[in-house]
Amino acid sequence: MSIKRGKSVDFGQGSVTGHVLRQAFPLLLSQLVQLLYNIVDRMYIGHIPDEGTDALTGLGLTFPVVSVILAFTMLFGQGGAPVFAIAMGSRNEQKASKVLGNSFSLMLISSVCIAAALYIGMKPVLYALGASDVTYPYACAYLRIYLLGTTATMLANGLNFYISNQGFPVTAMITTLTGALLNIILDPVFIFALHMNIRGAALATVISQTASMIWVLVFLTGEKPKYKIRKESMKLVPEICREICLVGITGFIMQFTNSATQTVCNRTLLHYGGDLYVGIMTVVGSVRDIMTVAVNAFASGAQPVISFNFGAHKFDRVRSGIKVSFLLAFVYTGIAWLLIFLFPGFFISLFTKDTDLINASIPALHIFFLAYIFMAFQFSGQSTFMSLEKNGRAICFSLFRKVVLVIPLTILLPKLVTPSVNGVFMAEPVSNVVGGLASFITMYFTVYRRLSKSSDGYDGTHRP
Repeated sequence: MSIKRGKSVDFGQGSVTGHVLRQAFPLLLSQLVQLLYNIVDRMYIGHIPDEGTDALTGLGLTFPVVSVILAFTMLFGQGGAPVFAIAMGSRNEQKASKVLGNSFSLMLISSVCIAAALYIGMKPVLYALGASDVTYPYACAYLRIYLLGTTATMLANGLNFYISNQGFPVTAMITTLTGALLNIILDPVFIFALHMNIRGAALATVISQTASMIWVLVFLTGEKPKYKIRKESMKLVPEICREICLVGITGFIMQFTNSATQTVCNRTLLHYGGDLYVGIMTVVGSVRDIMTVAVNAFASGAQPVISFNFGAHKFDRVRSGIKVSFLLAFVYTGIAWLLIFLFPGFFISLFTKDTDLINASIPALHIFFLAYIFMAFQFSGQSTFMSLEKNGRAICFSLFRKVVLVIPLTILLPKLVTPSVNGVFMAEPVSNVVGGLASFITMYFTVYRRLSKSSDGYDGTHRP
């Protein structure tokens, strides 16, 4: 597809597997680099002399807040990406431009409101999230600085979808690579050399995210992409905003329920095991974040391919995109599960040198990852629904796994097992099996099998 000013990729031609892999691998590197923002912070903070364990636990208490910020990024950023890709596939250039501009405006406005609200209610929020008098000072010190970069965080991450969806996955990778490398360099300088401890980690993150945001804005206002951020496209259009939110509500709910789940886990662990087990959940959650990056990349790599071909009514290619992304995720989660069970101490020691924390974290990690391979089913079903704008089903299964399964199980299982803290970690594998299979089986029978040229309503004249 040749375009006079700027260029884009035609996902309707060539190998579907090739398109997915070409999108997924740069995204995988990009998301690995993106993960370094928080993972490197946790690694350095956990190794602060004398106070590393308490500081790491305090940092873990901020995760629900970070999830809320990410939730709004998903709502307005990721939510617009399938709408944007479908508009490109349908050759609706005016709509694609407005989706990009409106997504930018929504993230800009919401980021300011979120930061202001969290500053005002910081103390009661952190105690509600499971802080104690020991860990609150660390969480507060980190969050006061981190919130200064809310706008940069949301724009850098949310607008990056519009770079990769236009066929520039390497440029999207550079967005996060620039910030992450800067973060890796600044963390030890601020934390150890300048003795800022946890505040130094937050400051390094803010500076790094700001650098990423500048890169994204320069690219999306430059000459390379066909669709750019333009003043005339930034005026909010109710219909466009509604469509963005309807698609993005799935990612929003997933992240918002992540925040709720993290809060319930922290409070339950604080009750049954004290600050030590809140710290263990921080370590276990960090390992999960590392292992989940590739699954996210495969789903994100397939999304523009699936959405584009859906908009172009090439349903056989949509089926191929779904199949490829699932198989990649399934093989990967199997390998990740094996590594966790063979080398748990290695992954835990990345974040702490505390012997008590390491010894207590190993059984918790094994329990938590017991059914990790079923995450491939969850991601496949969830991402397919999102890519095809089947918002009701995507929201349903997001709520089902986290709200109907994880949160009640986190509260109930500690009352039924010994030691009680193991019940908190058992909630994850149970929800992986039940929620993952429910999402995938529904997607298979209601979408995948019906995406056939010979099926009624799917003959290329009607959209599923």
